[in-house]
Amino acid sequence: MRIVAVANQKGGVGKTTTAVNLASGLSLLGYRTLLVDLDPQANATMTFVPLENIDQHIYDVLMSRNGTVDHIIQQSSLEKLDVVPARIGLAKLESQLMGEIDAYYRLKDRLHPVIDRYDFIVIDTPPALGLLTVNALVASQWVLVPIQVSFYALEGTEDLLETISKVKQHANPDLSIIGVVVTMVDRRTVMSRDVLEQVHSMFGPLVFKTSISRSVRLEESPAYRECIHTYAPNSTSAREYKQLAQEVVQRVEKGIAT
Repeated sequence: MRIVAVANQKGGVGKTTTAVNLASGLSLLGYRTLLVDLDPQANATMTFVPLENIDQHIYDVLMSRNGTVDHIIQQSSLEKLDVVPARIGLAKLESQLMGEIDAYYRLKDRLHPVIDRYDFIVIDTPPALGLLTVNALVASQWVLVPIQVSFYALEGTEDLLETISKVKQHANPDLSIIGVVVTMVDRRTVMSRDVLEQVHSMFGPLVFKTSISRSVRLEESPAYRECIHTYAPNSTSAREYKQLAQEVVQRVEKGIAT
């Protein structure tokens, strides 16, 4: 079992898109996969589970004094992919858990009873470095960082790396960065080439060989409540996310991370 948090405090970098399509890509490679939605926007949840089918979600489990995510897990349309759903109410969690001695360990504790069922657990995090993201980092072995092609691509990266370092130092010494994936790439533009060069300069071999191209099909798929692998299985984006999933598997098996 491997737990991967997809994290970047900047919004609009393709974080949820990456979490959704990495998790579904891993399941299509034959790995039993659990996608945990830890973002109050619940976009990952809505890709796979109709909101009217959800009675309880991750907020209810994290607010309980004990228990497990077991009873809230939803099966997706993909045979080997399950989902721990979120709803907007999750936004209240931070204020309600502040001061609790185990506030940063809630997710880790609630996932523990089910981890042996899965080969991979992928956690989608909110675009902030608050309590929810730290819970994901404490619960995970690996962090995958998506970075969007933009003029300010690396803005805030130092804050993320500092948070990862603090979690590693104080709460989760096994946490490592498994890699950085560049998203929304248009290789015809000078900006894309410049950003790719900047990211490679900063992260070196941690940058995945696979980058994710800007794609109309990829942007459309959430509107149809589908991952790219079911919405446009023969598209460039589907191929790229499957390649990314394969790289993640290879890096986990080889222990390539920092």
